[in-house]
Amino acid sequence: MSKRNPQLQELIKVLIIFTVCTSLFYVALRVIHDQHERSHRYDPPGGAAVKVVNPVEPDWSDRLSIFFQLGE
Repeated sequence: MSKRNPQLQELIKVLIIFTVCTSLFYVALRVIHDQHERSHRYDPPGGAAVKVVNPVEPDWSDRLSIFFQLGE
């Protein structure tokens, strides 16, 4: 019984440390998530932003051809 008691104590220590570390990691992830959610992702870009692409509506026959080629 004397050998088993120290092993049980070590196991309990490890489980407590694991639980505390897991809880701290979870809280840190929640804080980071909350900060990320408060950021405005869809604001217009600041600075010297340049629009790269001007989308052009393709002809319906071209679109139909792409549809059949890609199997969408």
